[in-house]
Amino acid sequence: MIYLGSKLDTVKWFWLWKASSFLLGLIATGMFQFWPHSIESSAEWSLDRRSVHDAPLVRIPVSSPIPERGDLSCRMHTCFDVYRCGYNPKNKIKVYIYPLQRFVDEVGVPISSTGLSREYNDLLSAISDSDFYTDDVTRACLFIPSVDVLNQNSLRIRETAQALAMLPRWDKGMNHLLFNMLPGGPPDYNTALDVPRDRALLAGGGFSTWTYRQGYDVSIPVYSPLSAEVDLPEKQPGPRRYFILSSQTAIHREYRVELERLKEENGEALLLLDKCSNLSQGLASIRKRCYKGQVYDYPQILQESSFCVVLRGARLGQATLSDVLQAGCVPVIMADSYILPFSEVLDWKRASVVIPEEKLPEMYTILKSIPHRQVEEMQRQARWFWEAYFSSMKAIGMTTLQIINDRIYPYAARTYEEWNNPPVVKWSSVNSPLFLPLIPPRLPGFTAVVLTYDRIESLFRVITEISKVPSLAKLLVVWNNQNKSPPEESLWPKVAVPLKVVRTKENKLSNRFFPFDEIETEAVLAIDDDIIMLTSDELQFGYEVWREFPDRLVGYPGRLHLWDHEMGKWKYESEWTNEVSMVLTGAAFYHKYFNYLYTYKMPGDIKNWVDAHMNCEDIAMNFLVANITGKAPIKVTPRKKFKCPECTAIDGLSLDQTHMVE
Repeated sequence: MIYLGSKLDTVKWFWLWKASSFLLGLIATGMFQFWPHSIESSAEWSLDRRSVHDAPLVRIPVSSPIPERGDLSCRMHTCFDVYRCGYNPKNKIKVYIYPLQRFVDEVGVPISSTGLSREYNDLLSAISDSDFYTDDVTRACLFIPSVDVLNQNSLRIRETAQALAMLPRWDKGMNHLLFNMLPGGPPDYNTALDVPRDRALLAGGGFSTWTYRQGYDVSIPVYSPLSAEVDLPEKQPGPRRYFILSSQTAIHREYRVELERLKEENGEALLLLDKCSNLSQGLASIRKRCYKGQVYDYPQILQESSFCVVLRGARLGQATLSDVLQAGCVPVIMADSYILPFSEVLDWKRASVVIPEEKLPEMYTILKSIPHRQVEEMQRQARWFWEAYFSSMKAIGMTTLQIINDRIYPYAARTYEEWNNPPVVKWSSVNSPLFLPLIPPRLPGFTAVVLTYDRIESLFRVITEISKVPSLAKLLVVWNNQNKSPPEESLWPKVAVPLKVVRTKENKLSNRFFPFDEIETEAVLAIDDDIIMLTSDELQFGYEVWREFPDRLVGYPGRLHLWDHEMGKWKYESEWTNEVSMVLTGAAFYHKYFNYLYTYKMPGDIKNWVDAHMNCEDIAMNFLVANITGKAPIKVTPRKKFKCPECTAIDGLSLDQTHMVE
């Protein structure tokens, strides 16, 4: 892969052709034009303690076989030999990197005009330093060629394919992984690497729905060299100077015309930047953008906008996406059929807005409809996506290998939360109920969490009855009244288990689901201070039922929600029937894991709505558990019907008829 300057004069026709195609590529790739960088003159990479310069020269005979184009029907169970991976205690695939070789044709012309790029060098170095790497080819599950195919612009297609076929373990590409970020070439710019590659997996930077083999290939980002060259400190989420910003310099004329029309309609809310015609071309110019003679620093200007447009170019994958994420700007992606990077595991709805290209005229209206709080969450998520998965060639490479690893060892795969949740909340003491033993042990029992405001007499009756339950481990009273202090300690019922009173700062229904440190048991009984009709044996029976179904809500009062086709709306019924779809959390057992999900991971504005309306926290918890587990709640039938004859509408929220309607 080393460029042989002494041979250049003999093949001028080839380099003239390559130069012309490369110039077209520069235009199509916009500010990516100075990537990749050759490392031949300076850096070294030596898995086998050899420098690039010492790599052996391999000549490719003209008659060397060429792999097949690529099988679009390939899937992990048809084109990948999982038996090579075997079992290992760490559930980690082993990756072998071929030794460096310099492939040239019969007259000595290299197969690549750039040799080993700095980016590919960083990628291979990161893999060689990881737990995935092995230097024992017999232990390898996955093979990575040292042939750099990141940028198709720099490759001779036929000769590169022949070089791949010459690899000793090629075997029609079985269990081989190729990394490519700039696929295709003029004039059609295919969305996948044009190099024939047999059955090899492709980590590609511009897949469309037509070329992406779901569950086999991995869609990766197009790396932005500015990630390493420009330091953008994280900016706090919130309103920015501009609402929408467009910074791409090589977008189609029709798109630019439409963006200019939006600019005319919305004025200063939209900043439409282009390349600076008054600056000399070079490395400095790619870090500048202009609007009517005013020069802006790029990518710093991206931090001044809430939303940043990412339009397709000649290629679907754009390095601009990485720059936008780094700036904490919410990308507005308009590239029909584009397979977003790492979309197999990343939830892009949380960090971006994807709009069909034909909806470009409606972009401003669509973005204005997104609530401010959601925009802030998306800004925060965008920045975290960049830090975790886009920021370096190492991050891109490790994420790719982890995705493949999760396919091969699905029982040890990362969860949705691990892929998509920033590590802000540490749940070191909390286990998901989905991975509990089949039946949790009877000890240490459950913690009863009683939400109260100021119904002292009813509260004390509830505490007295609960304290008789054999499996009760602790009583936690959540005092939700900021205007009145709880009773003195001497007035509380005498119970045989610890009783702790927690005073809240605000009167919120969601306080009942806060993950208090005092909750040390797996099981939680949420109960209202007016549920005086449940006996100790009924509560004990409910706990025993929960032990058999620890990933479900197990409760007593039931509700039914269903769609009324005649009225064209949802119905919510509290009548006692044989149909139940929810159980109220006024008396329900559940795993404490769901307290963390409710408090920190509840989607959208649901939790805020509940607190603002003092209503529907039980519906929210039912939907949360059902969405996480895919399972229905379980109703335990008490002896008595749930009524509170001593309560009035003034005493209890749920007794007010408007509460039910809402």
